[in-house]
Amino acid sequence: MGSRMVHKNGFRVVSYDARGHGASGPAADSRGYEYTDLVSDLSTIVSTLKIERPIGVGISMGAHTLAAFASQQPDVFSALLLITPAYLPGMVLEPAAAERWHDLANGLRSGGAQGFVDAGAVSGVDTRWRDLAERATLQRMQLHANPSAVADALDVVPGSPPFEDWSQLMALDLPVTVVGSRDEADPGHPLEVADTWAKELPDADFAVEESGESPLAWRGASLSKLVLALAER
Repeated sequence: MGSRMVHKNGFRVVSYDARGHGASGPAADSRGYEYTDLVSDLSTIVSTLKIERPIGVGISMGAHTLAAFASQQPDVFSALLLITPAYLPGMVLEPAAAERWHDLANGLRSGGAQGFVDAGAVSGVDTRWRDLAERATLQRMQLHANPSAVADALDVVPGSPPFEDWSQLMALDLPVTVVGSRDEADPGHPLEVADTWAKELPDADFAVEESGESPLAWRGASLSKLVLALAER
């Protein structure tokens, strides 16, 4: 995200890599990527840094982690920016979907970032966005210091529910902006899911790009403006 804009507006910006991702070390156990583990990590970071009423920003897995944490501790964050959530309460990972995630994990283990793409990471993306999505995916995957740990997470996270029902998320009585992406550019994060989140949460706005535009979720400066708007709320 274009965090420099947020920083220039007087905010302290803190970001971290989830366990096994980026520069963070792998979990002690290859199965240690359940959402309970990820939420525990976030809780440790927030309590250690002692930041007063931060605005939380999370994308995909990060959005699920942030929402799950905030539903358990609703007084910690002042607002949330939840970008392209892909989970709905009660959703069950179908065998075909589990196999696809397993194929992506194996592609990453055997062939690194390119193996991940070759295993179908951008399959289903419209031809208008395919090259951009592939370049962005390669760049993102090349940032991980422990690809095998990310592969382990790919095998675990999709089958781990961050929460069980909407009643948990109804505790999020704070300003929220949910960002969706249109399915032709990002089929892995269905627009309908993000729209449902925005409708179900008590105080949520919904943001999505205009039809034919590049995904809002891919535009750092636009996301930074949403953070600043939440700060105004």
